[in-house]
Amino acid sequence: MDKSKYTIHRRIPHRKGFALLITLSVLAVIIALTGILLSYFDEVRKDATTTKALIQSNLYYADIRKIFKNFKEKNTLYTTLYLTPVPLSSPDGRFSLMLKCRPLANGVNINWLGLGNSQEMLEQYNAAQKVFDTISQTYNLEDAGRLQEMLLEEIGGKEKFVQKEQSRLRQKNGIISYKQFEGIISRYQLEVDDQKVSRVPWAKLFAFSPTAKVIDGDYISAELISLLFDIDLATVKEEWIEGEGMLKTFVQNSGESYNQKLFAQDFLEEAECEVQYGHAGERFRFKFVDIQGEVKDFEFYGKQ
Repeated sequence: MDKSKYTIHRRIPHRKGFALLITLSVLAVIIALTGILLSYFDEVRKDATTTKALIQSNLYYADIRKIFKNFKEKNTLYTTLYLTPVPLSSPDGRFSLMLKCRPLANGVNINWLGLGNSQEMLEQYNAAQKVFDTISQTYNLEDAGRLQEMLLEEIGGKEKFVQKEQSRLRQKNGIISYKQFEGIISRYQLEVDDQKVSRVPWAKLFAFSPTAKVIDGDYISAELISLLFDIDLATVKEEWIEGEGMLKTFVQNSGESYNQKLFAQDFLEEAECEVQYGHAGERFRFKFVDIQGEVKDFEFYGKQ
C-alpha cells in the first residue's frame, strides 16, 4: 500500500509556561501507530463504503481493539495519545478518522459518593462528598439533597432514573459514563427547575470509571485541584500543567497536604478513547474504554 497518498496532521496543544517538546520516542510511537492504522483502515474503507455508518464503526472498533490489545507499551501509547490526537485522511476525502484518548480516572470517581459505609474507602468517600458539597455551595444549587439522592439511587442500582440503552455500558450498576451522568442531571434540572446545575463544570471534577479506586492525579483539571486543596483557581491555572507528573510537588509547594491514598503512584491503565470518522459526507463518533488491557464498552454516538 502506498502510504504516501495519505496526509497526517498533528496538532500540538498550547501549554503555558514553556514550549512543549515531543521526544523522538514519542514521535516514533505516533509514526508506528499511524502506519499500523493506515494499513488496517485502507482495507476497511474499501470494504465498508456501501455499508451503514454503524457497521463501519464496528469494523474500525474491531481493528483498533486488536491493535491496542497487542500493544505492549501501554504507558508510552497512552501518554502519547493523551498528548496529541492521531488524525488520518485520504486526498479524495472519502476516508478520514481522528483517534484521541484521555485518562478515564482523571477526576473524583462519582461512585465514591456511595461508599459512606466503607472504612476501606473512607478517604475516597470524603473526597467525593467534599467536591459535591463545595459545588452545591459555590453554585447555590436549588436542592442539592435531591440531586445527591438521585445519584445515590443510580449508584446503588436499586432504581434507574436514566433509560438504559441496549449497550454493554448499561449492563452494570453505578454511573460509568458521562452520558449516563448527564441524563441524571437533566432529569434533576427538569424536576427541580434548577438552571444553575447546567453551569457546573462536572466533567472537570468527576470521573466515571467503573473500577478506579484512585485518581490519575497527573491529569486532573485546575478546577479540581483548586477545589480539593483549597488553592486559588487563578493561581492553579497559571502554574499547573496537566500530564507533567508533578501534582504532589505542586500541592506541597502550595503549602497543602497531599494524600497518597487518593492518587495513583504509578501509570494507571484506564483510558477512554474516541474515534470520529467520515462516512457518506457526514461525521460519526464512537467511544470505547481500555481498562487493564481489556478493550471494551463500545458505544456508538451517531452523526455529529
